[in-house]
Amino acid sequence: MSKQVKVAAAHLAPVFMDSAASAQKAAEWIVLAGQQNIELLVFPEVFLPGFPYWINCYPPLIQAELNTRYQQQSVVADGPEMAAIADASRQSGVTVVMGLSERRQVGRTCHNSAAFFSPESGLIGIHRKLQPTYAERYIWGQGDGSGLIAPDTPVGRISALCCWEHTMNLARQSMIEMQAEIHAALWPSLSTMAGFDEIANLQIEAMMRNHALSGGCFVISASSPVTQTMLDFMETALGPQDFLKVGGGWSTVIHPFTASLVEPHSGTEEKLVAVTVDLDDIDSAKLWLDGTGHYARPEILKLVVDRREKSTVEYL
Repeated sequence: MSKQVKVAAAHLAPVFMDSAASAQKAAEWIVLAGQQNIELLVFPEVFLPGFPYWINCYPPLIQAELNTRYQQQSVVADGPEMAAIADASRQSGVTVVMGLSERRQVGRTCHNSAAFFSPESGLIGIHRKLQPTYAERYIWGQGDGSGLIAPDTPVGRISALCCWEHTMNLARQSMIEMQAEIHAALWPSLSTMAGFDEIANLQIEAMMRNHALSGGCFVISASSPVTQTMLDFMETALGPQDFLKVGGGWSTVIHPFTASLVEPHSGTEEKLVAVTVDLDDIDSAKLWLDGTGHYARPEILKLVVDRREKSTVEYL
């Protein structure tokens, strides 16, 4: 029998720089997803509390106060924002992958993270972006191999990577080796940023289709648009800028053989980009290309993954 699952990308903007309000908004959309019989909902990169677009628009030295505010708005794993998402997942029966700026429970270091929630168990795992991209290093530390996970959920085995982490082919392969059936790809809006307006969505599309084919999995690409509220916030805090505009985002669901299963959605209209997928299609795709089986050459090419959690102190 086929295993059909209704999945969706949450093409939504957060309540910018307000994690509590963003979590409440997310919870309302999760409940709405349940009412639409959606079983898996993927949110964009750092939906809690929104992507810090100012890092690419202003000189570093004038960002310190705002970066501190962002750190304060980042959420901890056992905090009320995460509890609100877990409650909504349980109430609706929807499995959730949530993008968040996660602050460590000890210390002040933050991570660009993806959290997995199941209706039965609540928070079941967190992936931390291995390498913050470009100016993101002002905000987030590096993740480690302990966050390279693909949890089993009621809708199947799910993996997740954040934004340009998809350019790290070995990180992608580690997801593939765990036999992920559905891959959550979390993105901000890049296509409204100067220098990327003509190319960002093409880059994202290429990476998403490549991962679907090479991984033999469904890919859910979820991204947020930039809103006028975000631009107004930045200009009030840091002054005028000409590098970022309203709109953007690229949200869709891609088949393991690379076809788009729903029309990619961009722009400020908020919606759940939803479609029903048949996980049995993975079998037919892997007949042609199984990257961990007949299309692998481990005697020549082999991936080694250190899954140990890294600490600043090692007690011997």
